[in-house]
Amino acid sequence: MRICFIGAGALGSTIGGALARGGAEVWLIDPFQAHVDAINANGLRMLEGDAETVVKVSACTSATQVGIVADLVVVLVKSYHTRDAIRSASPIIGPQTVVMSLQNGLGHEDILSEEVGRDRVMAGKTYVGGVLLGPGHVRSGVIGKETIIGELDGRLTDRAQRISETFNRAGILTQLSDNIMGTMWDKLFINVAGGGITAVTGLTYGGLYSLPILEDCALAAISEGIAVAQAAGVKISIADPRRAWTMASAGLPPEFKTSMLQSLQSGNLTEVDYIHGSVVRWGAKLNVPTPVNSTLVALVKGLEYARSDYPGKA
Repeated sequence: MRICFIGAGALGSTIGGALARGGAEVWLIDPFQAHVDAINANGLRMLEGDAETVVKVSACTSATQVGIVADLVVVLVKSYHTRDAIRSASPIIGPQTVVMSLQNGLGHEDILSEEVGRDRVMAGKTYVGGVLLGPGHVRSGVIGKETIIGELDGRLTDRAQRISETFNRAGILTQLSDNIMGTMWDKLFINVAGGGITAVTGLTYGGLYSLPILEDCALAAISEGIAVAQAAGVKISIADPRRAWTMASAGLPPEFKTSMLQSLQSGNLTEVDYIHGSVVRWGAKLNVPTPVNSTLVALVKGLEYARSDYPGKA
């Protein structure tokens, strides 16, 4: 398959590198020029455990530089860049191209559908991990980490099967789901467990899981998400908030930082609107109260605003 990644940070590089090593024709598209240059000059260095491999993969800063039409476009940019990113990808999207989001949170598929048509869009969630160690160099966590993909309408199509087979052939443990929306909500509960709380407190998982009062707050936020999903008629597999709380930290070290905390500490916007904000928006539509998630959204937005040059700032 010809696969293009729009957004080739730690996760995009990890999954893209694995697919390239598995025989797919992969392009990594990212604005980080030094990263692109390093990959093209020396290959993508992938550190897994104590072993490092070098994968030959094409990288560029713009879809206009690719020169082919992709079979699959995987979107892995920050949530707030989704619309601009898919618009910039128009040169590589043809009549048969599938566009699939592997981003955290909810709402990306609606944006992608508005831009390229719902019939072209698939969704997925992944537990694969990656850390960008430097330009052209990632620590990848693929082994044993599940990825779930599916059609938005639940059909088990030939194209979905082909993508699943391509991922599995590359060593990315991938399941094809007839309930991808339920899977997306399940993953959302796990993001809700720690995202906003760690962003507000600055705590790693070691601190988050040390204070019972923070656990109570997390369980309340997850409970709101579960209530909203149930009101929406979504078939979820996580109905006990404590299960999501436990799953959120499974296999992670005490020093682990959520992506929301990392974004704040690096001076970037967070994806709170697509995580806790998704619970709030759906709750408003369905008349389900979401006071904890609403508060977390407000506090994280306040922290983002505090870094800006707002009027009257000292």
